Amino acid sequence: MKVTAPPPHNETICANATPPGVGGVGIVRISGPGAVEIARSVGGKVPAPRTAVFTRFRDVDGSLIDSGLMLFFPGPHSFTGEDVVEMQGHGGPVVLQMLLNRVRDLGARSARPGEFSERAFLNDKLDLAQAEAIADLVTSATDTAARAAQQSLSGVFSRRVAELQEAMTRMRVFVEAAIDFPDEEIDFLAESDILQQVQQTRETLALLLAEARQGRLLHDGLVLAIVGRPNAGKSSLLNALSGQDSAIVTETPGTTRDVLRERIDLDGVPAFIADTAGLRDTDDQIEAEGVRRARRALQTADLALLVVDTSAELRAQLALRSEMPDPGRTLVVCNKCDLLEKDSAGQPASLDTLEEHLAGIPHVYISASTGSGLVDLKARILQFVGTSEQSEGGFTARQRHVDALKRAAAHLQEGERQLSEYRAGELLAEELRLAQQDLGEITGETVADDLLGEIFSSFCIGK
Repeated sequence: MKVTAPPPHNETICANATPPGVGGVGIVRISGPGAVEIARSVGGKVPAPRTAVFTRFRDVDGSLIDSGLMLFFPGPHSFTGEDVVEMQGHGGPVVLQMLLNRVRDLGARSARPGEFSERAFLNDKLDLAQAEAIADLVTSATDTAARAAQQSLSGVFSRRVAELQEAMTRMRVFVEAAIDFPDEEIDFLAESDILQQVQQTRETLALLLAEARQGRLLHDGLVLAIVGRPNAGKSSLLNALSGQDSAIVTETPGTTRDVLRERIDLDGVPAFIADTAGLRDTDDQIEAEGVRRARRALQTADLALLVVDTSAELRAQLALRSEMPDPGRTLVVCNKCDLLEKDSAGQPASLDTLEEHLAGIPHVYISASTGSGLVDLKARILQFVGTSEQSEGGFTARQRHVDALKRAAAHLQEGERQLSEYRAGELLAEELRLAQQDLGEITGETVADDLLGEIFSSFCIGK
């Protein structure tokens, strides 16, 4: 059962379902028990279900507000599960506001952000993961993210979670039945393959967690921090990746004083790149503040791109790797390879020496000024953070989904330990119950009121 407040069936809500501003079409959406009567008062009649009818929308005195299409979706066969009316008129902010005022005067109240989707969830029209996918689809930053959100909306993620829950239910039924017959000569737990089932479920959950982490990147975006010594080519790399001259590039050290951010499409994964001030000790107060902000940006980055100038001495530059918050989340970007001396075959003559310095350190060679190596860099970034090319089965996920899967995995691990070491079937059953509860938070089977409110408050008004 959902741990939620009763759905507010006694209230009718309304909102502009189209973005603010001027457009060709504007839609006012109404949902609730008063939707039909409001439609009749504004349009003079209610159209047949799921049929678009040309209608003149009139004010209380009979004057014309606008004209357009009206559609009626009777509950429970509607998005929210309630009676829903949509009035599609011209997309001017003034005329839409006049229409909304008329609807509110007739008894509807303004919908809260995400309240239409919230009612759909409360009325069992979709689960919580699907409801969140609606917001993800609206805010998708790339084609890949949009397709993945559509997959979540169609229930791909939810079905995977449900399959895990069903497997855990079967194991609980068996374990609890075995516990109920402690006097039997046969040790049902020892004779069964229950331990193997737990291990297989853990493996399935681990795969789902890995996919959810990728889905989280499609929702939140990948955060990259470009760091390095002054004049290593950090700003040039930002410009090369973003495809525009976002950062000033000069030969003067310390040009970048603040954190510059750009949003890009990294082969289907939305990414946010931060170009930071060169890391060095300085007496310049402004530059010192830039260095402080650079280090702060590193704390929140999924991956640090440590840019080094391969045409200069590497030892001091590579020493910065030990200053990274997590050296394991650092990729060394060897820049300015176009400036290296070439041998008779056209290859960098000093490449072997560079490889000696970089032994055991993840790195890639590029030239930000010529664009050489950027394709390899993008591939390495995606590989480094554990993403892969999204398939048709990919889905979007949120950090709360990843956290819930991690907690469920921890419970399964503990349950397996209790069974294998102590034959403690009752403790395995409890860990399975807790894991199911964590999975239930993803789809909304077990969710607290405050979390529910937080989730839907991030949606657009009218969704």
